[in-house]
Amino acid sequence: MIRVPLPRFGRFDAWRAAARDLASARIPPEEVTWADPDTPPDLFGADPLPPPGNHPVTATQDFLQLARQVASHSDPERWSLLYAALIRAQSDRRYLSNPADPMLDRLTRLAKSVRRDIHKMHAFVRFHELPSDGPRRSFGAWFEPEHPILEAGTPFFAKRFADMDWLIATPEGTARFTGAGIAYDDPAPRPDLPDDANHVLWQTYFANIFNPARIKTNAMRSEMPKKYWKNLPETRLIPEMLADAPRRVQAMRDAGASDAPAFAPKITARLRQQPDDSLPETLDQAASRAARCTRCDLCHAATQTVWGTGAPTAPLMIVGEAPGDHEDLQGKPFVGPAGQLLRRTMAEADLPADRAWLTNAVKHFRFTPRGKRRMHQTPDRPHIEHCRWWLDLERRFTAPRLTLALGATAAFALTGNRKPLTPRRGTIEPAFDGGPVLITWHPSLILRLPPDRAPAALAELRADLTRAAELTA
Repeated sequence: MIRVPLPRFGRFDAWRAAARDLASARIPPEEVTWADPDTPPDLFGADPLPPPGNHPVTATQDFLQLARQVASHSDPERWSLLYAALIRAQSDRRYLSNPADPMLDRLTRLAKSVRRDIHKMHAFVRFHELPSDGPRRSFGAWFEPEHPILEAGTPFFAKRFADMDWLIATPEGTARFTGAGIAYDDPAPRPDLPDDANHVLWQTYFANIFNPARIKTNAMRSEMPKKYWKNLPETRLIPEMLADAPRRVQAMRDAGASDAPAFAPKITARLRQQPDDSLPETLDQAASRAARCTRCDLCHAATQTVWGTGAPTAPLMIVGEAPGDHEDLQGKPFVGPAGQLLRRTMAEADLPADRAWLTNAVKHFRFTPRGKRRMHQTPDRPHIEHCRWWLDLERRFTAPRLTLALGATAAFALTGNRKPLTPRRGTIEPAFDGGPVLITWHPSLILRLPPDRAPAALAELRADLTRAAELTA
């Protein structure tokens, strides 16, 4: 068994260097023990590190970013899991694009937990002012994270509080900043931090944002776990504010309007429906469930979910990017200017609408208000990945023989490939479920092109639609 010691700080870089050498020699994961400073010694000793091998070792930037986050988790198996993932990626990189893969799913969940812990650190660190002998003010804080995130979480404070000296002590160690950079020390007993007059400001702020009509104690404990309360000055006010909440709510009722606006039932109808976590069994059930979708934040601004339309048994599925303003208001895909261009071009390509199921990779309209207009915004990767669940259901129930991807967003949602679209236009790639995907331009792109380039792009779209009609005839 090979034992690889890792330092308390700089762990990820040390792991990366050792993992690269071990992987180049194709050392199996089960033959390597990764030892943190607190890992007990091997009972029967350990073999020395072998020299690097001759096999090339590569890793994508997405994998390295994921690995860096997982490295800050408290799971003792994280290093072995990451090394196993690296070894597997040398021969099977496609699994890193499959969110259903068990190994990737576990890594993703570990990284999510670390990101949440870092968010809690940024939100719940409270500094106490310390005596200072120099021109810069000095502050200290104590924080107890769930994971060893000291290195990952403290650069945020160096940027935000660059004009002061500070230290953040944790059970993992202590970070010190004096303007030149962050230095990390081994763990030490919790420092004795003096009371700080600035904490009164936290209490004043917290008391003013407290809304007694929206008390959800379980949600409050989820967002602000009680383990952090002893270090937060504002939490001393919580018992008193909770006790006074019924009186304040009644005062708000007495001062409020007696009748709800006429449009209130329409606005709250969707919110009154209870979510259903069971898997839909039909396309109609999926459409009904999608109407109440809250899988990402787009649902809060959009008018409604825009589900697919067309012939459910058609051999061809056409997937666009996301609804536009017209689609959001009408609740139907491809009814705006781009959709009208698509339908005209389909007719020119002898592809009747009853031979296709038309839908979008993302089901809610994303926009930026500009005056009275709502300007379309391209969905982000999380929106696409959250909405892929609905697209997969559509594909399961319609079972198309061929899928036409309109634009880069649809191509990524279907294949996981984010490479530039120009060299891929007119080619066929496999979808996540193995079905063929023909890639072409989105009609909205053609509408935005200058007059000297639009006709050629339109001709290519027409040619791809004609090819799709022939392949599904």
